[in-house]
Amino acid sequence: MGANESGEINVQDAYNWYNKFMKNCPSGQLSLYECKAFLGLQGMNSEAEYYVDQVFNTFDLNKDGFIDFLEFIAGINLIIRGKIDQKLKWYFKLYDADGNGAIEKKELVKIFRSVQSITGYSETTPEEFTEIVFKKIDINHDGELSLEEFVNGVESDGNLFRMISKIFDLSNILKIIQSGKKPTVSESCKNL
Repeated sequence: MGANESGEINVQDAYNWYNKFMKNCPSGQLSLYECKAFLGLQGMNSEAEYYVDQVFNTFDLNKDGFIDFLEFIAGINLIIRGKIDQKLKWYFKLYDADGNGAIEKKELVKIFRSVQSITGYSETTPEEFTEIVFKKIDINHDGELSLEEFVNGVESDGNLFRMISKIFDLSNILKIIQSGKKPTVSESCKNL
């Protein structure tokens, strides 16, 4: 997937994404159900469903229950070309499931478990991962991570950033869209 000098998706790629989007969603409004069909992600277990729902909700910027093409391409651009701080803010929104402005341990455990059910990643348990994250970046030790704690903490800890990026990598979703087929667990885990 190419990008112009500013790091944004180039015109040809945007055109290709638009054609694929409109072919699969002629109304121009992608519902959660259509999104799962578009990505070949129907019939997953409840933990995997939770993750897909969370990703959908973070891309649905205006919270109308649909992803239009602009929201879709903004999400694709973020995944492919987003700067570190942009991606970290997006991860924060993804992890903060209840939208209260803080990531609680139970939210991080749940989203990690959801990702595991999709990717098969098993090097770390959800509880171990959560303890690592909170031990490293919960500065005030209140059991919650604010946006500032999360972004500053992950940016300042290269190992933690690599771990989060590896585990929550959305490039596999793009591979699904581009290829039109869901990767096997071994294909999903190649990048881990």
